[in-house]
Amino acid sequence: MTVMKGNIPEQMERFEEIRPYHDHEVRPALERLLHDRELIQALVHHQYPRVPGYLSGLAGWLTSMGLRYKLKDIHNIEGLQQVIEPYLTRVIEGSTAGISFSGLDKLDKSQAHLFLSNHRDIVMDPAFVNLAVYRHGMETVRIAIGDNLLQRPFVSDLMRLNKSFIVKRSVEGRREKLRAYQTLSAYIHHSIDSGHPVWIAQSEGRAKDGDDKTDSAIIKMFHMSRKAADTSFADSIRSMNMVPVSIAYEYDPCDTAKAKELYETEKHGNYEKFEGEDMQSIVTGIEGFKGRVHVSFGTPLTEEYENANQVVEEVDRQVHQNYHLFASNLIAFDRIRSEFPEVTDQSLEALFERFCPEESRDSKIKEFNNRLAQCPEDHQHWFLKMYANPVINYFRLKGH
Repeated sequence: MTVMKGNIPEQMERFEEIRPYHDHEVRPALERLLHDRELIQALVHHQYPRVPGYLSGLAGWLTSMGLRYKLKDIHNIEGLQQVIEPYLTRVIEGSTAGISFSGLDKLDKSQAHLFLSNHRDIVMDPAFVNLAVYRHGMETVRIAIGDNLLQRPFVSDLMRLNKSFIVKRSVEGRREKLRAYQTLSAYIHHSIDSGHPVWIAQSEGRAKDGDDKTDSAIIKMFHMSRKAADTSFADSIRSMNMVPVSIAYEYDPCDTAKAKELYETEKHGNYEKFEGEDMQSIVTGIEGFKGRVHVSFGTPLTEEYENANQVVEEVDRQVHQNYHLFASNLIAFDRIRSEFPEVTDQSLEALFERFCPEESRDSKIKEFNNRLAQCPEDHQHWFLKMYANPVINYFRLKGH
């Protein structure tokens, strides 16, 4: 039985610093946002980029009033998500050439799942997963987000209003990190046990080079909070109903920026982000053109896994096997084909016939070339590798 302290269960007090907002916290958070000048100015700059300086005050007032009207009757998370959903739908319709899903029909709707996903985009990855489960009549997910993205108070409020919980990546010191990971592990298990699905990326940060790999540290973290209860590793993993998810974008809106970062890192050993780069990536990722998008849900991990490496192997297998290849992936792989002489002409042509038939190939190649041309020549190898890596992983999995 959970001990109560005031009106908050003792168990939940442990998660106060990282959990999403509860319904009773929605209105106060919205009021803070409506009075946050930095947020209002950011919205003005985004919505009215050419407004002259002497009108920025008026534009800010109009923006604030518009938001206040739209949010005046919102007092809980469900109501807020109903307001956000039409906007998200418009964004998806305006920035994609269509979105499709697979695999959800094989999952038990009565259970909460831990969706362990590859990671391409900060906001849109969990948004697409949420859209899929929402349309399938399942509860939307709680979203794991790194505290490195919450440098502004209004960003933290926005994320926690959208069912996001915080992964403390910035903590220093071995004890502090251990405590943070144990709390995170306990919160994820608590969410699943209480019927709330969770989304978390398979590794820290986006896979900027398109090479999707699961970090064993994340798998070990899942079990941390269950060790004290003498729960076996296999039982701990099974209890989470873990489902690998593959999210595939025909085009990555941040591809040229990622190629630049990969090039700079290779050449200089590191890459220094400019002020506001994370926020720019978020906006570009949301609004930039993605072509077609496919989200593939795998099957729950139910085997008798003995250690984290076995889980990593199975998650990677499903992510790579279920990844929906697009023409952009195949064209990029073909450009660096000489690096993979073991891949036969027949094997590659079979993929082209499946994902990029002859009648559409010329137009797709032209489309890809136009996009590649926007990338500086020095960065183009990384640009190609980024799109080719899902094909490379496919052939590795199939043994060519």
